[in-house]
Amino acid sequence: MPIPADWPTTEAEALAEQERLRPLVEPTGAIGDDRLIAGVDVAYDDERDLVVAAAVVLDRVTLAVVDEATATGRIAFPYIPGLLAFREIPAVLDALDALTHRPGTVVCDGYGLAHPRRLGLASHLGVLTGLRTLGVAKTPFTFDHRPPGPDRGDRTPLTDPATGEEVGSAVRTRAGVKPVFVSVGHRIGLTEAVGTTLALTPHYRLPETTRHADSLCRRALAALTAAGATGAASDVN
Repeated sequence: MPIPADWPTTEAEALAEQERLRPLVEPTGAIGDDRLIAGVDVAYDDERDLVVAAAVVLDRVTLAVVDEATATGRIAFPYIPGLLAFREIPAVLDALDALTHRPGTVVCDGYGLAHPRRLGLASHLGVLTGLRTLGVAKTPFTFDHRPPGPDRGDRTPLTDPATGEEVGSAVRTRAGVKPVFVSVGHRIGLTEAVGTTLALTPHYRLPETTRHADSLCRRALAALTAAGATGAASDVN
């Protein structure tokens, strides 16, 4: 799919866009009775300047897959720390648009308010789509935390070393396994984001939403590579 015509192309434009969107983030809210929850993730083919995004919708109660879609496009922005959303969001939006079931909540493999300008991928995506979003990351980025207790559900604050502000939580999703780092994206509170993450991790460290989306985008990229495709395309599964 084509990159939006008004998408930022320079670091200065991207920084200005983050400053514009940051006040629009709503850092409170609950999921309620909404049963459909999606995970999104991306895989890159840097040699051919391609990114493949996947969106997988799960039933929040049974964790069964309800719907899935992929989208492939040109990489929309160079790699610059703190501006990753500008590389990924156009393809992620295409994958979400290709779904036949609209989720109420989206889990991103990345950050929300746990971002230097409080607008990571999850917050950025939430503001653009109006969807409830949260970020579940594998690393703490540039933020500080004490190790949480050893048991599943133990958590400690993730804090900005410059300000002391709590920007998320280090959460132990499996006993004795290193934590994940949960932050608010949009229209959800931190307590609710942590609870959602724990509900999505009954057996593994990472949420089932992330596991399914990661697997799907990697398979789609492998199929694209095997087919020797050279142009951007969109594929709904």
